[in-house]
Amino acid sequence: MKNSLLILLVAAGLGAFAFQKKQPSTERTERITVTGGIKFSKIRVEKAMEEAKASGKLIFIDVHTTWCGPCKEMARTTFQSDEVGKVFNKKFVNLKIDAENDPDGKDIVRTFGVTAYPTLLFLNAEGKLVKKLVGKQSEEKLLSIANSL
Repeated sequence: MKNSLLILLVAAGLGAFAFQKKQPSTERTERITVTGGIKFSKIRVEKAMEEAKASGKLIFIDVHTTWCGPCKEMARTTFQSDEVGKVFNKKFVNLKIDAENDPDGKDIVRTFGVTAYPTLLFLNAEGKLVKKLVGKQSEEKLLSIANSL
């Protein structure tokens, strides 16, 4: 009798767990901010093009992957620089796109011939490539490029 009651309680608990409602996934419309550095928008490229046209800015895209060491290092260092943030937030609509998991990832990789990570893309408001950098970049290099565009 004790065993039957225990089995019944365990089964009830597992059943309740199995029928919990999953939280709906959020679309890429929210903004994420890296404190003190670049403010990255989690929006689709098409929306970024609209924002760039309206604001007169260019588009900056950090194309990365979850397994890329230099990508993670840039996210922790270069992209958090106050100076880089000031310049990039003023001049660009900034996007971080995971090449393998984000909705625009595969299209970006194909369209711009991305073969290594990180790849940093600078686009005009029409989505045309202005500048492409491959590999980890220093603060100085990013600032130099940004100020030349």
